[in-house]
Amino acid sequence: MQRFSPASPTRMETPSPASPAPTRRSRTIRIGDLALGGSAPIAVQSMAATRTQDREATLRQVHLLEEAGADLVRIAIDGAADVEALAWIRQNSKARLSVDLQENYRLALPVAPYVDKIRYNPGHLHHHEKDRPVADKVAWIAQVARDHDCAVRIGVNAGSIAPHYKERFPGDDVGAIVSCAADHCELLDDTGFENYLVSIKDSDPRLVIEANERFAELRPDVPLHLGVTEAGMPPDGVIKTRIAFEQLIARGIGDTIRVSLTVPFDDKGLEIEVGRQILADIAAGRFRSVPPNFFDGLNIIACPSCSRVENERFIELAADVKRETEWAAEHDITIAVMGCRVNGPGETDDADLGLWCGPTTVNLKQGTRSLGSFGYDQILPRLRAELETLIAEKST
Repeated sequence: MQRFSPASPTRMETPSPASPAPTRRSRTIRIGDLALGGSAPIAVQSMAATRTQDREATLRQVHLLEEAGADLVRIAIDGAADVEALAWIRQNSKARLSVDLQENYRLALPVAPYVDKIRYNPGHLHHHEKDRPVADKVAWIAQVARDHDCAVRIGVNAGSIAPHYKERFPGDDVGAIVSCAADHCELLDDTGFENYLVSIKDSDPRLVIEANERFAELRPDVPLHLGVTEAGMPPDGVIKTRIAFEQLIARGIGDTIRVSLTVPFDDKGLEIEVGRQILADIAAGRFRSVPPNFFDGLNIIACPSCSRVENERFIELAADVKRETEWAAEHDITIAVMGCRVNGPGETDDADLGLWCGPTTVNLKQGTRSLGSFGYDQILPRLRAELETLIAEKST
């Protein structure tokens, strides 16, 4: 897998702390009444972490994020019950809303009347109507968005790369996700739809930096949504996110940001607070150095939670994993803790040990190999045993 090295030459000169960031070259699009890209201020957004079907809890999340200063709030949709909840939330909130289509692109049609932006993941388009060409599916989404005056986000994740791109770029995740994003831009361009932006995310900020730099070279006109997905818990999650944002925004790359932190539901406003603080620091030339050897030793990846999470014990489990593995801090091992069945299986593949959570059990993996499913009360001892074995193997 290609990785970004902070010591390697960059394609664009980094401004000194006293210099302003270069002018962004992206075009301006509209998300409802929000201008995004070009000379518009960099927007700060977040995502409701509750199950969408729990409409009262999700509406509370929307209000909490609004009060924290979110320019846009995203909600995940996974079926008819979620669509009904979304309609109710729309009636009870004036927030700008974005929707995540999950694995069923056909949900774009029922949700479009209630939102300002539709996000689809190219890596999920193959799940439904497998015989229908991807270009036709993208054209259909574009037409739905056009009919309902919605923006579109092409959301590419390194943990859910479309199979075709994995085959074209074996061992090169950066090449795969950049090519995928560029190809989907062309698909939308071919339909005449221009009100779109792109996100290219990974849990490693170094990959996020390189991928977004490479994409911005190919398509400087396309607005970019920046984020380090599954950044994890503070303070590590904040540090990872700051690294990516400082490096990219200082190069004139990035038009909207999302900080992804694993925190209790009532603290989700922290994502907005952290995002605005990072933007203020960059604008003022306050760049923070990366701690020595930050990427050495134990690396715990954890997703920020969303409506896909089927057991809220996931957040507690992520904190428990961090605490119970402190003894292994000096070992170069990555542990991924994911909250759902949608992204969990794929986004734990690159970790040495991966946990993805279901309603009653936690699935444990070593790389791509399944080690079985365990109860929430059983998983920590089994994780420790596997971690001890892995460290012993790496030491021989």
